[in-house]
Amino acid sequence: MWMAVHVASPRIWSRDLQKAWSTWGSRLCSQSSSSTQPSHHPRTQAEKAKRRQAREKAILSSVGHADCTYQNGYLMFPLMFIAIIQMSSILDTTLPFPQSYSPEYVEFGWYQWWEKQGFFRSCDAHAVDKYFSFCIPPPNVTGTLHLGHALTVAIEDALARWRRMQGCKVLWVPGCDHAGIATQSVVERKLMREQGKCRRDYSREEFLKQVWRWKDEKGDEIYHQLRKLGASLDWNRACFTMDPGFSSAVTEAFVRLCDSGLIYRSEALVNWSCALESAISDIEWSSGSCLHLLIHWRDSVSGLFSSLCFSRCCLTFFVIFFSEGEVAVSTTRPETMLGDVAIAVHPDDPRYKDLHGKHCRHPFTECLLPIITDSMVDVTFGTGAVKVTPAHDHTDFLLSQRHSLPRLTVIGGDGTMTSDCGQWLEGVKRFDARERVITALMERKLFRGKKEHPMSLPICSRSGDVTEPLLKKQWFVRCQEMGRKAVQVSERALNVWFDWCISRQLWWGHQIPAYRVTLENSKDTEEEQWVWGRSAAEARQRAAVKFGVNPDAITLTQDPDVLDTWFSSGLFPFAMLGWPQQTEDLKQFYPNSILETGSDLIFFWVARMVMLGRELTGQLPFKQVLFHSLVRDKYGRKMSKSLGNVIDPLDVISGVSLERLQEKVREGNLDPRESVVAMEAQKKDFPKGIPECGTDALRFALCSYKAQGEDISLSVSHVLSCRHFCNKMWQTVRFTLATLHDASLPTSLAETYPLSGMDRWICWRLYSTVQQCERGFQSYELHTVTSALHSFWLHSLCDVYLVSSGCEEQRDREKQVAVSVLYHCVSISLALLSPIMPFLTEELWQRLLPYADSDGTSRSLCVQPYPKTSQSTGEVVRVARLLRAQCQLTKERPDCERTSSFLLQCLNIIYIQYYYINNLNWLFIFIYFQSGMLNKT
Repeated sequence: MWMAVHVASPRIWSRDLQKAWSTWGSRLCSQSSSSTQPSHHPRTQAEKAKRRQAREKAILSSVGHADCTYQNGYLMFPLMFIAIIQMSSILDTTLPFPQSYSPEYVEFGWYQWWEKQGFFRSCDAHAVDKYFSFCIPPPNVTGTLHLGHALTVAIEDALARWRRMQGCKVLWVPGCDHAGIATQSVVERKLMREQGKCRRDYSREEFLKQVWRWKDEKGDEIYHQLRKLGASLDWNRACFTMDPGFSSAVTEAFVRLCDSGLIYRSEALVNWSCALESAISDIEWSSGSCLHLLIHWRDSVSGLFSSLCFSRCCLTFFVIFFSEGEVAVSTTRPETMLGDVAIAVHPDDPRYKDLHGKHCRHPFTECLLPIITDSMVDVTFGTGAVKVTPAHDHTDFLLSQRHSLPRLTVIGGDGTMTSDCGQWLEGVKRFDARERVITALMERKLFRGKKEHPMSLPICSRSGDVTEPLLKKQWFVRCQEMGRKAVQVSERALNVWFDWCISRQLWWGHQIPAYRVTLENSKDTEEEQWVWGRSAAEARQRAAVKFGVNPDAITLTQDPDVLDTWFSSGLFPFAMLGWPQQTEDLKQFYPNSILETGSDLIFFWVARMVMLGRELTGQLPFKQVLFHSLVRDKYGRKMSKSLGNVIDPLDVISGVSLERLQEKVREGNLDPRESVVAMEAQKKDFPKGIPECGTDALRFALCSYKAQGEDISLSVSHVLSCRHFCNKMWQTVRFTLATLHDASLPTSLAETYPLSGMDRWICWRLYSTVQQCERGFQSYELHTVTSALHSFWLHSLCDVYLVSSGCEEQRDREKQVAVSVLYHCVSISLALLSPIMPFLTEELWQRLLPYADSDGTSRSLCVQPYPKTSQSTGEVVRVARLLRAQCQLTKERPDCERTSSFLLQCLNIIYIQYYYINNLNWLFIFIYFQSGMLNKT
């Protein structure tokens, strides 16, 4: 078997690996290393691609066609070679340090080594008294991660790595959500495109096999992205919401909530997608303007999509006669007239004072309709008199409850008119029926005109059709009762929560563990009788006890519906730890230490986790909640595939051409017209594609925004500037390694020659940076961490300290001290940056490791102690003592040289204090004293 491996910047592995690969691998390494000399001039993407192909062809010619092949720009290596790579114990960092920074070179291999060493496994941690646990918000298994997910990963991984370096036993659980509606929609479109079949052409079992096959093919893409992003997840605990263990937890939760009366079955209005023929949640529909709105829906028989253009949404007026005259009624939905059961007016509307309590006759059915009064009626809407259709409008449904009105369903689940409408409308699509009703009103001379009326329509985000309020018997959760127990939920949340419909008319998902009971010789076949259980056998026993009959006299039929995906996701914080079993993980890591997620999920996911966790475990599922903002494009638009602004994080990490971006759009499931819009937007935003930025630059850029606050407008140019910062770090360490080569470092700063003023200042700046990082992590304000580290490394260390050290003439002993200070600053800064930029800091730290004063047990930066201000206090106190001692020495021997040196050191510090306000006068004084003019005067 063969595997494609990109080797544009191959890593050179340890000597043990080279021995294991002595047959032909060493020739490949030597050839590749000799052909990857860095260039001092920037090259275009096309030039880089051309050079990469030339190098790869040279490699191919050296190892022979019998061992590997070259296909589509990639070298195809046998899996034996991949296995040898995985056997390597550590990357070899003793070889010459490359001259330029390459993300591909740096990031290749480290993650596999971390994972192999077990650094991410909580069971391998040594700490037993400090725990830090949380879960990743499980992404949908349907597709790939976008930059919004990358922000979540960057923040959460930084917190996990920081806590791990603090000595905590960290458990960060990966997982994926089965995404019932989204996954089923994708698979149905795939089957229609490839085989011309819809779901109904298969049995339920056959269709589920198709879904599992698709999941097995596509499900690992998300985990691959998470690894590329450097997420230090405990992969041994990866959790999928359709796994057997998790499914058992879902069943247990449903049964317990039913037993406590918090789940019930009732007939109520739900948001219904006629294309999917299922109820949908509030997050799966969005409001769209009706003016010039193009609506798509799918024919339930053929499975093909049709279109309807609402060039204008009209307010229709018609009259209804009663014994003393007529009343003009206004509506935006003439097609539901056959389901009208009343006419409503406002009790204080003077136009209809004389109509209170009277009846009028329906224009089509001739039935008498009561004229009711209710304060819910808007007197400014149309004529102020509205028709009441309880089975197809949420407001009308409430009116029917308050006035005891009947409910007539005239639109079926497939979006066609029912038999209650009569033969002239039965089977007609709902929007075609609208035109027929208006035509019939005109023929009867009851039509009084129409006018444009701007409004919003609920559009299903999965199918693109207009959702329909339909009256359905479904399973519901009593959210307000659960919310009152979870007192940490805000009052606003309690006020807006209605009972939660958890039924979905799908095949993919957790089938509801409820069974309809049919008794032998029972004459009442209309009344529904239900029981529930962890299995069919348990349900049968429950039914026998409930109805007092022999179990053999009972016929059970399981509800074909599945549970809402949000129901299973709401169990994630404790189901991932083995609940309902009282596992050791559950005892150690529950409640979770924190939940970090997007602010748009506070009601759909967070509040439900709080309520379910409090009800089922008796505890809140997490101790803290951290929300981050939404990621938008540089124009402030929400990222959408139809806009062409959704960016795959891997495209930012590795770079991608415009042609490949547009190829991805064509491979997707967008409507052809939306694809054209998306590709035009890509041409405008990325005319030359996306340059290679690397994982560390992307993570640093995402963490540099203030996560709690306004939405984030991320641009690729900002990520690219962070890549330049990575290069600055690379060159700084390269310079440090060059200075360390001939110098012998003292074991600590405390044993060095007295520090110069600039040395003391850079140590003080380092201490201040450690303090800012410590505070930033503790308050979860990662933007202050990135800002402090960027300022220290770029402005203090590089622009001031290195430049100053290079300008001064130093004795050997003073030079040794300066090198020691430089090493101290660089190594501490790498540790500070490690949680945010793990790959680059690991590479550079490993390069510096031979010069460290260690016992040889240090293996990786990611498990080293995170720098603390308490550890740096001794150095600061020592600097203060040295300053006082030097001041005293200056008083005793006030010679010009020593005085000028002391004043110069003071002016260095003064210059830095005014550095950020661009005070040119102090800058000139600094340059003046540096040039030695003070001694002459």
